[in-house]
Amino acid sequence: MKRISLAAVVLVAVAGAAVQVSAWGSTGHRMVGVAAVRALPDDLPAFMRTPGAVADVGEFAREPDRWKGAGQPHDRERDTAHFVDLTDDGHVLSPAAMTLDQLPELKSQYDAQLQAAGVDVNDAGYLPYAIMDGWQQLVRDLAYWRVLNAAEARETDPGRRAWYRADRQRREALTLRDLGVLGHYVGDASQPHHVSIHYNGWGDYPNPQGFTNSRRTHGDFENGFVGRTTRLDAVEAAMRAPALDDVALKPRVVAYLKDSLTYVVPFYELEKAGGFRDRDARGAAFATGRLAVAASELRDLTILAWRASGEASIGWPAIKVAEVEAGSIDPWLSMIGDD
Repeated sequence: MKRISLAAVVLVAVAGAAVQVSAWGSTGHRMVGVAAVRALPDDLPAFMRTPGAVADVGEFAREPDRWKGAGQPHDRERDTAHFVDLTDDGHVLSPAAMTLDQLPELKSQYDAQLQAAGVDVNDAGYLPYAIMDGWQQLVRDLAYWRVLNAAEARETDPGRRAWYRADRQRREALTLRDLGVLGHYVGDASQPHHVSIHYNGWGDYPNPQGFTNSRRTHGDFENGFVGRTTRLDAVEAAMRAPALDDVALKPRVVAYLKDSLTYVVPFYELEKAGGFRDRDARGAAFATGRLAVAASELRDLTILAWRASGEASIGWPAIKVAEVEAGSIDPWLSMIGDD
């Protein structure tokens, strides 16, 4: 694949407008989205792999950070999606609460169990549910796209064909947006501060190694160091091989978060050793590695969403995607809406 700079991708996205690229919420999240989409295989739909799609997903990967500041209840409900504060042994905020392995199926059940344990979900965060919700939405998007694409190709009525084409184009735009939003939360989950009670300095916990308690720790890493030291080509080069085993969604998300939790202490050890000053190569390697893990996971989740979409049922009355693609049923009423 031809290598292009992140700056070039940004220029595609903003059509030449000036952009300030800094912070995990800009540089890091954009890199995750761009690297993931550029790594998608050729058997995924072409609309997801164009230069414009790469740029769009990179920008949409920043979107949940740009939602902030709308007021209440908007902010409180959405801001807590960006993190889950885990104790060192993997409990949600408190030893009295569940571990990641014990996450219930529904967020409402999660909230209730946390409250029963004396934990406020607004303090704990609900990042695993944001990732699972985002992936399931992407599956729905791709399932609808499959049906629209197949129906448009076969339809002989000009009016219906025009509607299918327009709705397919709408779905393509929505899919890229939803992929970017999923990418944001996948990116958040790769950042150790977003999965730990030690999210901005070690905090008021036993600290025998004397790790920093500076309240600038999180921001200095995201807002300055990442922007100074990370490069798109390095992130792409560090991406892992695809991991596409047929693992249920929740166990996969739990494993991803638990892996990120193992990087909390190494982060603080490296910070103590001066690894995040200036352009230190040790810190750059750490940040690059975390971004590469996120880009790899987003690529893999996208591939898995595409595969799952072929087995879905959509519309009303419900129709099977596979039957539409095989040409055995007419999806018109289910797609236009049988009121």
